[in-house]
Amino acid sequence: MSGNQEVNYALDFRAGKPCDRKPREVEVAGCSIPRIARLMALAIRFEGLLREKKIQDYADLARRGRVTRARMTQIMKLLHLAPDIQEQILFLSNIHGLNERNLRPVVRQIEWDQQRRMFQKIMDRLDRAGDSS
Repeated sequence: MSGNQEVNYALDFRAGKPCDRKPREVEVAGCSIPRIARLMALAIRFEGLLREKKIQDYADLARRGRVTRARMTQIMKLLHLAPDIQEQILFLSNIHGLNERNLRPVVRQIEWDQQRRMFQKIMDRLDRAGDSS
């Protein structure tokens, strides 16, 4: 991942029934950005807003985003991933099945080397599942 790349997109935090909330693909320069990459970028952006004291806390973020505090915490925990995993997530092509939920066990692991092994296992499993489709 060399060079500086910046991606800007509009974010819609609309509340609605779960059936109304279909994952939307965001396109930038003809490429779709996976939902997990968008969540990772949001977590990084939100952390910056917290550091700059533009947002008070996670509860404030959740209120403004019209999501639960628990959901905001799940998103923000992506920042506990090793930096190289975060970078991989930000620049991944769309891998079917890679989502925040299946990264939760990785996020809970403190040791970055263990995180890397767990993440690689997930990626290998999803890659094999994609090959068999």
